Amino acid sequence: MQSLTDFATYLHQRICPEQDESCRRRAASLKSVDYLDIDYDTISQSLVLSAFWHSPRPTRDWHERIDSSQASVKVEVGVLANEKPTHAEEFSLGGFLAVVGEDSKPNPTLFSFPSRHHFASSTSATEYSTAFLEPIGLHPTLRLTLPSSSAPPTEGCALHTYLTLPSSLFLDKYQLSSPNFLASKNLHSIRSLAGETDLEAPIWAISKWGSALLLQLAPPPSTSHPRPIGTFDEPGSSWHADVPLHLRYLPPSQKGQASISVAWPIVFWACPSDDGTKMNTNPFDRVNLGYDGLFGPRTMFYHLQPASGGDTLLEEIQVPVLDLEGSKMKWVEFGTVATIVLGFLWVCLSLLAVNRKSLGRKGGGLKKRD
Repeated sequence: MQSLTDFATYLHQRICPEQDESCRRRAASLKSVDYLDIDYDTISQSLVLSAFWHSPRPTRDWHERIDSSQASVKVEVGVLANEKPTHAEEFSLGGFLAVVGEDSKPNPTLFSFPSRHHFASSTSATEYSTAFLEPIGLHPTLRLTLPSSSAPPTEGCALHTYLTLPSSLFLDKYQLSSPNFLASKNLHSIRSLAGETDLEAPIWAISKWGSALLLQLAPPPSTSHPRPIGTFDEPGSSWHADVPLHLRYLPPSQKGQASISVAWPIVFWACPSDDGTKMNTNPFDRVNLGYDGLFGPRTMFYHLQPASGGDTLLEEIQVPVLDLEGSKMKWVEFGTVATIVLGFLWVCLSLLAVNRKSLGRKGGGLKKRD
């Protein structure tokens, strides 16, 4: 989503009571959030919103007010920062914790949890970019550009990308069933395809939001094996992975163009963890991301970073639709009506010809009897 303003306004007007200023203040703060996770538990029927800000807003310092509506509720405040973990697969936080109303001073603390999600690296050697090949037309191709210097962290890792496609676009899984075609696009296989996958349905017949696709990529041999630290390919060298997509039939417009927003895909290495790694529950790990449940519980994810080049990780594309104002529209209407009329006349003439032949045969049979 480009903006959470409408969502924050909805919470402010429909969810928060008029007298609850704390709820309204928190709802308004979601307009500047970096990311927002929404989790709904069908068993307990509870909705949990988790918001993240990486820094305070430029107009003011970081100020947070925590209200407790019940005296029996314990409020604990912590100031934590990332610490260097003792093991590569761990996530460590260190800082201070204090219980409001009980502790006279903050208490030092250190947390360490096995984490499934890690950054592949903080350098530009692990940044990727996304774009659609021109011309776009009715069969757009999404191109991922990845650096050749990005190598898997350990043996047994596989490079994947996870795409969330809007309902106006879809992927033909039968097209990606050919090994030769996959190899030409630097793709390995489809790991998962969920959502709206009807190949013929127009946009007005689609009830779901779209589809989710997990693809395993096929990097060149130079990037598919771990390499010693400090060894890289030529600076700026890269390789591409192309994902062929298809456009559904969209409603006509006045200018013959329609705008579609496509979120950047996620790119990561999926690696098996060591046998001795204890993958306990990490309260700081984001779960139910769509792709993490498609792997085993002992799988580690090393994420590549999207290249910085804009405020949002969205690709806005213009796709062709039927032009209501163009001169060709009248010819399309005339041709459609003419085809229907000619087809109807052809059917009628064919029926009449068959009827005449049958009457002629009956008349000839009567003359022979006479």
